[in-house]
Amino acid sequence: MRVGLVCPYTWEVPGGVQLHVAELAEALIGLGHDVSVITPSDDEAPLPPYAVSGGKAIPVPYNGSVARLAFGFLAAARVRRWLREGAFDIVHVHEPAAPSLSLLACWAADAPLVATFHTANPRSRAMSASAAALQTALEKISGRIAVSEAARTTLVEHLGGDAVLIPNGVPVAKYAQSEPLPGWPGRLDGRLGGAERGGVIGFLGRMDEQRKGLPVLLRAFGTLARRRPGLRLLLVGPGPSDVLAKVDKGLRERITVLGKVSEADKVRAYHSVDVFCAPNLGGESFGMVLTEAMAAGAAILASDIAAFRSVLRDGEAGELFRVGDPDALVRGAERMLDEPALRERLSAGARAAVRAYDWTTVAADVAAVYQTVLPAARPSEPGRLAPASPPGLG
Repeated sequence: MRVGLVCPYTWEVPGGVQLHVAELAEALIGLGHDVSVITPSDDEAPLPPYAVSGGKAIPVPYNGSVARLAFGFLAAARVRRWLREGAFDIVHVHEPAAPSLSLLACWAADAPLVATFHTANPRSRAMSASAAALQTALEKISGRIAVSEAARTTLVEHLGGDAVLIPNGVPVAKYAQSEPLPGWPGRLDGRLGGAERGGVIGFLGRMDEQRKGLPVLLRAFGTLARRRPGLRLLLVGPGPSDVLAKVDKGLRERITVLGKVSEADKVRAYHSVDVFCAPNLGGESFGMVLTEAMAAGAAILASDIAAFRSVLRDGEAGELFRVGDPDALVRGAERMLDEPALRERLSAGARAAVRAYDWTTVAADVAAVYQTVLPAARPSEPGRLAPASPPGLG
């Protein structure tokens, strides 16, 4: 079938929704469907062959963060043209409540609409304030998907209705095997690479977002590093240049900040650490960074928020510590660093648990939702692979 996917957030800035849309597109193409994505993006920015620009994004405060969205007359015109030229059997919008391309597509589309809700925020003022204005768009949606129970609860509480639960996917094979980053010893069958090394703790995420919890990890590392002279910290992800300003100068040389990296180096980073730490403070609907780390077989230490607890199967696939508590993080990290058998058990549990999130399974479940909303008089046929040149916008 011909599927149009709508991403509300700019393609140039890494984020969970953007990654979800990209990997869903590639998985659907792998299943034989004809897929095109429209996303906010600078016209000159490189996009994959299946994607087109819906206009330049503007940073807007949204749901406790800063979202880069595209709205207005130009964006609306581009969405209408993309819909017209795409002649899609299904239009699948992501985060339709965000004031961006997804909402515009809901208003403009004639094809059956499916929506995926990613946000998990029980106190979402943005969604509450816009609920009435959104009804005309949301009433056109025939199929609703939530990526987690938390996202489903947010949808029910703020917008009404219900949704089928289909989690975020992860390309398990992509993360399963990799060499470590150059200069990093990598894991040695669960054992630390020598007493002088002391281990490596890793973090991946936006370092300038408070809810990702990096300050909690940095405080904990200050304690851990004094007790473990060989311990190092590897930080991966976009963020400010002064991220280490509050760390003692004597410890900074033991912290490596890589910033934004390629997809290949991101995979290598997961294979370069003994303990992968996700110290997030909340506002997470799922935990894609966890499923990536799980697919890599990392031993995971994560804050005990509902979404993470669910993905990690209540501690079976990773250790949990009290949210925002650096002392609890220290205790958890020391236990994991000192017990190779524990890391091995958590690694095995992670690899087993992540199979349920492989995109081969998740994309098939999404395609099944598409089938339920297709008009009976317009049965779906196996689609072609995505064209080299998707519908342009001129």
